[in-house]
Amino acid sequence: MMHRSTRAAARDTTLTATALALGAAFALFSLTALVALIVRVSPAGLWTALRDPVVEQALALSLRTSLISAAFIIVLGTPVAAILATPFRGRAILETLITLPVVLPPVVGGLALLLAFGRAGLLGRELDFLGLHLPFTTAAVVIAQTFVSAPLYISVAKSVLSRANPQLVEAASTLHASRAYTMLRVVIPPALPALAGGLTLAWARALGEFGATITFAGNLPGVTQTMPIAVYMAAQTDLQAAIAVAVLLMLLSYGALLAVRHVAGESSVVM
Repeated sequence: MMHRSTRAAARDTTLTATALALGAAFALFSLTALVALIVRVSPAGLWTALRDPVVEQALALSLRTSLISAAFIIVLGTPVAAILATPFRGRAILETLITLPVVLPPVVGGLALLLAFGRAGLLGRELDFLGLHLPFTTAAVVIAQTFVSAPLYISVAKSVLSRANPQLVEAASTLHASRAYTMLRVVIPPALPALAGGLTLAWARALGEFGATITFAGNLPGVTQTMPIAVYMAAQTDLQAAIAVAVLLMLLSYGALLAVRHVAGESSVVM
């Protein structure tokens, strides 16, 4: 018995040491890549790059479009999440379709948007009749960002809303409250911190969107050239400028993730 206990302890020690070694190796791998980016630019170089008119335009455009995307996501995504939080036949199929843009290659997503809303696309004639020309416009940037980032918010919101206190929901039902009223006044208020965390995560994803944007919206400075596209273009002619813009994007993304972790910790929701 003692021998078996000793073997079990040795096995546990080996597994723990292996897990720690693998975890440390991966952390070192990720940290090395990020440090390599940071050490290549000085604060003065970062400030100089930020004062470049092209970078200023790209930064302003990225912030504006990503915030508009976030507004669309919370207005359109919350009802979708509320529907998915309720069991019904075919929910898994619908949820999978809504989540699909997250795992699609971004360029494929952009191509899908182009084939759907371009002039020769599925809805091209109808949009042209209404005088709407979406591809290669700022609106196309917002659509691309919303398309790829909304599923992140919907996934978090669905998970949170499905965990609503059943006693409170039942109490609202006995008082003959409508489903909409119950959702707005009973279910959503306690979930607001977690919803804010999910929205921040989706906003960060929208801010960093590249593939779908350049495919559907193109690369027009001041119109569709967002920060990730500016990094890609600058890397071909001015590596230092590209690094500076990349570091800024990394800092914004890191700040967003810290906010998500803080909110998730407060609301006890795993993200």
